[in-house]
This record gives sequence, C-alpha cells and structure tokens, in this order.
Amino acid sequence: MITPIRHLVIVGGGTAGWLAALMLARTAKDNRADVKITVVESSKIPTIGVGEGTTAVFKTVLDHLGINEADFLRETRGTIKYGIRHKDWRRVGVTYDGPIDDPHALVEGAGTSEFLNIFSVAAGRPVSRLHLFDRLIKADLSPYGRDDNGRLAPVGPFQYAYHIDAAAVGRYLRAQAKGIEIVDATVAGVEKNAETGFIEALVFDEGTRLSGDFFIDCTGFRRQLIGKEMDGGWVSYADELPVNRAMPFWLDHEPDAEIQTTTMAWAQKAGWMWQIPTQDRLGCGYVYSDRFLEPDEAKAEIEAALGRTIEPRADIKMSVGRVARPWVKNCLALGLSAGFLEPLEATSIHGTVVQLLVLAEDYFKPDFAPSTDAAEDYSQRVGRQIDDFRTFINVHYVTERDDTPFWRHVREACIHPEARERLDSWRTRMPTGDDFETYLSGFPHIEAQLYYPVLDGLGLLDQAIARRSTGSSTRQRQARDIADGMERQFATAARRAIGHREFLERL
Repeated sequence: MITPIRHLVIVGGGTAGWLAALMLARTAKDNRADVKITVVESSKIPTIGVGEGTTAVFKTVLDHLGINEADFLRETRGTIKYGIRHKDWRRVGVTYDGPIDDPHALVEGAGTSEFLNIFSVAAGRPVSRLHLFDRLIKADLSPYGRDDNGRLAPVGPFQYAYHIDAAAVGRYLRAQAKGIEIVDATVAGVEKNAETGFIEALVFDEGTRLSGDFFIDCTGFRRQLIGKEMDGGWVSYADELPVNRAMPFWLDHEPDAEIQTTTMAWAQKAGWMWQIPTQDRLGCGYVYSDRFLEPDEAKAEIEAALGRTIEPRADIKMSVGRVARPWVKNCLALGLSAGFLEPLEATSIHGTVVQLLVLAEDYFKPDFAPSTDAAEDYSQRVGRQIDDFRTFINVHYVTERDDTPFWRHVREACIHPEARERLDSWRTRMPTGDDFETYLSGFPHIEAQLYYPVLDGLGLLDQAIARRSTGSSTRQRQARDIADGMERQFATAARRAIGHREFLERL
C-alpha cells in the first residue's frame, strides 16, 4: 500500500522549479498537509537569461502567492506585456497584433463570447480594435493612470502579462522560498524500489543521497529524471514545427525611447526572430530551421535584418515535442522537462503554471499519494494541453508566404492534420467556444478568443461567412452599438494612461 507523501523533492530550480515549490507549499499550507519540500539546484549548471513572455495567468499566481507586483518588476527588471506583434507572417510588409485582454467579459447578455469577434470580421474591422490593450500597445502606455491624488490607478479591468528575464525571475522566486529546503548538488542517478519501480532516493555526483516520496523533474532539456530514469517516452513535433535551433542575443534599448509593450515575433527567411523588452535591454533570438540555415548564416541574416552586429549568447539545438507520459510512478515532469515548443505564443510558463494549478486542485490533496490512475489521468490531460499548443502554433504557419525554401516547405509539408481540420471547418462557419475541449478544470487554455486575432491577422476568416453568422438586423445593431461604445471607453481609458517607461521608473 502506498502511503501519502511526506517529502516532495523538486530537481532543478529556475522559473518552473521555484514556481512549483512556492505554489505547492502554499497548497500544502492551505490543506494543512504535513509535506516537506526540498529543491535540488546545482550551482554548477549555468542558466541563460533569455527574454521570455508570460500570459495573464502568471500575474494571477503572483497575486495568489502574495508577491507585490512593484517589488517583482523592480527586482527582476520586468516589463508589462499586452500581447504579441506578428511582423511579416502573412506576407512581408504585413503586421498584426494579438492583444490578450478579453473585452467580451464586459458585455452582459451578448450571448457567446464570439459575438463581437464575428461582428468585427463581418464589418471589415480588425478584431484587435475591440481591445483596450490594442490602444495601449499602439502608444506604449502602461496599464495605470493617476487618480485625483496623483496615485497610480488602473485604467481598465483586464489582467495583463509580463516580459521577464527567466534567470532573474528564478533568482527572485528562490528568495521568496521561506521554509523550503535548498540543496546545492548535481544529480548523477537515482535509487529505485526493485518491486515498484518508484524512485526512493536521488544520488548526487559526490556520492551522497537524498530520499523522498515524490519527485518533480524541472531539469529542462536534460530531463534528468523523466527521460533518463523513468522512460517517459517522447512525442515529436518536428514534422509540424520545423524550427529546431535558437540563437539568443541581447540588444540595448534606444536611449530615452519608450519601452514596447508587446513581444515581437518577426518572421524571417528560415524561421522567426523574437524581441522581448525588459527594463534594461531587449532579450532577442532567432528561432530557425537548420535544414535551411547554418548557424553562421543565421547570424548573418539577423545582422542584415537589424542593420547591426550581434553577439550570440549560444546556439541551442532544440528537441521540439513533449514527453509521452509526464507523470510516471512517483515522478512528474514540469516546464521544459515536460516538453518544448517554439516560444511563439508564450506557452512555456503558461503551460507550467496551469499544470501546477491542475496538480494542486485535482491531485495534491492532504492524503496525496501517487497512483497509476492519477498518473494516467494527469498525463492524458497535460498531453492534450501541449498538443493544443502545437496546433495553435502550427496554424501561424498557414500564410501567404512562399518567398523562401523554408516557407514553401512549411506550406507544403508541415501543416498538421488537426490544424487543417480546424481551418477546413472554419471555411464554412466561424470559430466558437464549442470547438475547444475543457479538461483543465476551468483553468485558462487555448480557445476561440486567442485564435481570432491570429486568424484575422493571417486573413483566414471569411467576411461573407461572418456576415451570415451575425444574426438578425437587431442583433447586428446591438453588436455595432456595443463595439462602438467599447471603442469610445477604451479611447478614454488610454488617454488616462501614463507611458510604460514612466510607470517602470516610478516603481
């Protein structure tokens, strides 16, 4: 008989490891569960502080953990993020934005959440015009203005996201980890129970050991436990997501210029380049396919696009896909250990947070004990989550571009059957919430609201179909009145907002 766990061991720190430690410690406290948590983090393993974007769920978690936003941004040098700017994806010269706020949440009695999106497409208006964040993006404004007493006050009700330096955030979260044991060691192997196959202890490179009841693998691409010790298997996405290398680098901000409030995803000849603004610099990189470019060619392409030289911090070979079984016996993979997709839609930290929320809500009870049923159920749900991420990212490659061998290859050979099935369906009707499963206990996931700006920006929505979907003339007038009213409200809110740089300096 398996007894409830009393010692939870997290292998690897970083954003994933320390989020796991803090969130599960909070859950254990709320449940009055007597669980010791240990984080094993080796000072011998370097980290690369690349820029990374979150989604709004990350802010919710900081609030839940009692972490002050101003302190977090000040100490990590983070910035505000409202969405993603996609440059040259549909075709060279076309840019569209994907704001992450949900204006439908403000509309009472509007019916389905697609009501305003469908109206916008039918009316020939960009879907992004419905968003307050679209106004703030265009002027690089913060989410705050000043009240009558000169104090900061939010200009809207929506949760925003952050741009972060992942290494700095890992260090910050580590400093918040009160009551959590920290072991500085490098894992060399494990000891398993001969009958059950459960991990009983970690073995460190100097020969010492650490016993535990449940182990969370946050070792990133190394997948030290789930891959090397527990045979979690692998599901490759290489055929659908062909970029397999990343060349990160830094750029300085232009002196005194505003700090942008979007992640830039700039399509290039053999992949795409990201730019993520922190307070001190731009964290950048080129995600590309080595089938079409050598590293020195990738560097040259970046420099040609930017008109300046760069100093790459690394050239990382990526395995794109997910672990087939992220929970095996008493070992669970989290973060990059569970899988990796190109960071086009900030799915990495978002996926980690939601997986932790599901683990805490549905499994991590006071009497929590690992079981085959729990492992299979969790693995199926998380596998589906990451597959949905894959399909969403894959749809971004359904473009008009055929100007390079890479883009022609993507068009001809890389669109996944699920992406084709969705797009084929949406050629005869508009996307709705019914197209998306709910299996993550209500926590945020890929849904119609995220698809609409991408489909609209890529020209994949049919205006005639939208017009047939808007309903009666009364319904159409209602939609127009709501949309016009919201645009006026958002314009007023934007006039109250202070600049992004001014907001960050006031922290």
